[in-house]
Amino acid sequence: MNQKKCAFITCVNDEDWYSECALYIRHLIIPNGFSVELIPVRDAPSMTAGYQAAMLQSDAKYKIYLHQDTLVVNKNLVADLLNIFSDPTIGAVGVIGCKNLPQSGVWWDGLRTYGRVLHACEPESVVDSHCSEPDGSFIDVESVDGLFIATQYDLTWRADLFDGWHLYDTSLCMEMHRAGFRVVVPNQDDDFWCVHCPKEKPLAPTYKRYQKIFLREYGRELNPEV
Repeated sequence: MNQKKCAFITCVNDEDWYSECALYIRHLIIPNGFSVELIPVRDAPSMTAGYQAAMLQSDAKYKIYLHQDTLVVNKNLVADLLNIFSDPTIGAVGVIGCKNLPQSGVWWDGLRTYGRVLHACEPESVVDSHCSEPDGSFIDVESVDGLFIATQYDLTWRADLFDGWHLYDTSLCMEMHRAGFRVVVPNQDDDFWCVHCPKEKPLAPTYKRYQKIFLREYGRELNPEV
């Protein structure tokens, strides 16, 4: 692994959005001695398959998996991640998630959610999705949202279970915990890290199927708050 390299990995099916995403990445402030590579994955059969292929392709120690419609506005992102990852017990960093997954396995149903994302779902309409903030520089959580996940260890993306576009993110978080690593959300009280620009749409019918798969695999490991 190249200890001085970051890879930004994105599954792409909309070139205009990815061009915008890449533009923001190219304007980040990169610490001296570090290099950055962008790995777009086109025609991926699933999010897990695309991410797994890109992960194996890159020798970067630090990998940032992000949606094509996620714009990284924190110009000091790389330095901030390196600061968090200086703790070797931390395996993954997300920008929004929940302290304890509920029985549904869906992070946004959790009683205590942390983090912040600006959502720009419609033109001229921006919503600051601001949950609770950590007391310190970051807080341990059970799961984070897949719009942005940074890692410093490579774990297998569970394409054997999640062969679509849902629950891949929560699955990775559970695999991190299984491997003995922590998942955290940083403090963004002063400023947010990302703008997310998804189209408003109902939850896909296939979501429930992957939710059942998730609960079969990880349900006994959950500790929901009541």
